[in-house]
Amino acid sequence: MNLLDEEYTKHPFYGVRKMREFLRWSGYNIGKDHVRTLLRKMGLVAVYPKPNISKGHPENKIYPYLLKDLEITRANQVWSVDITYIRLAQGFVYLVAIIDWYSRYVLSFRLSNTLDADFCVEALKEALLFGKPEIFNTDQGSQFTSQSFIEELVNNQISISMDAKGRAFDNIFVERLWRSVKYENVYLNGYQSIPEAKQGLREYFKFYNLERFHQALDYKTPWEVHGEVTLKKPEIALCKS
Repeated sequence: MNLLDEEYTKHPFYGVRKMREFLRWSGYNIGKDHVRTLLRKMGLVAVYPKPNISKGHPENKIYPYLLKDLEITRANQVWSVDITYIRLAQGFVYLVAIIDWYSRYVLSFRLSNTLDADFCVEALKEALLFGKPEIFNTDQGSQFTSQSFIEELVNNQISISMDAKGRAFDNIFVERLWRSVKYENVYLNGYQSIPEAKQGLREYFKFYNLERFHQALDYKTPWEVHGEVTLKKPEIALCKS
């Protein structure tokens, strides 16, 4: 699963057969059915360039996509959320993060060993301590269409946008974040436990927000772009995650 995670991060377009050949090339004699089982357990689906961890619930309301042709010009105009797989020495956990599209600022994160909506709602509530977006974009996963998650957005008078099925790049900023998190932190540290991963990721996200220069931001940090206008105390950011 660790090898699959690394290869998927490099080549998200690889399907079951190519992943099987990659593992065989790496010395693992494994069948495609077993590869498929592992990929499903990890929530990884080829072609669609993000982990398809969030699966919809047929009874939950789906909101329209609001970002088509929308020019992103300011902080707190659009926030989005996503979930990814994070490996540990023994097992794995799921990581959810909320990011501001304009500044790339990570407003909050949570870890969980289940895919219940609760840890996503907790991340949302923390993010709202630092501001409020005009639009909040999600995929159609059950965590983000759940009553508790939607109510939090509605009660804060935030417009809800949801990716259309098959739209590969609706959440591209979070996808880039996941790639950075894994290559710059997770793969290098080999976390042994959830508490260790939580502490390490907290430190990484503070670095990401306050010190990491982004080419797309004209080599400014997310804090310089986002915080100079909206966040008064960067030292408190992510302290509760």
